[in-house]
Amino acid sequence: MAKILGLGGIFFKSKDPKKLAHWYKQYMAFEIDSSFTGSTFKVKQAPENAYSVWSPFDADTKYFEPSKKDFMINFIVDDVKKLLEQAELGGAKVHGMEQEEPFGTFGWFSDPDGNKIELWQPSDSNLD
Repeated sequence: MAKILGLGGIFFKSKDPKKLAHWYKQYMAFEIDSSFTGSTFKVKQAPENAYSVWSPFDADTKYFEPSKKDFMINFIVDDVKKLLEQAELGGAKVHGMEQEEPFGTFGWFSDPDGNKIELWQPSDSNLD
């Protein structure tokens, strides 16, 4: 049987894709590809202990709040605290403080389009 091998991308609508891409370039250090206003991430760029997650949530979850959207984007990052500071510098709304969990540090903000973004910095002792 054929199988899915991993997360291929995140695709979503934006009122102004170029402006949002510029914001991510300026405050999140995305390398924006001029051919499609997006960014690609090579698997080898992620820490050795990082992985992609596919996870449906209950329809009435509050985890994506304050966003009213039906999705949340999670990015693997190298420094949650600094990226939250950069996001806030760019006018993003940061949601609470970063949190330490057994498998890493997490932080959240809403980007200029109101998308809730979760940042994940894997721990050195990440679960296998």
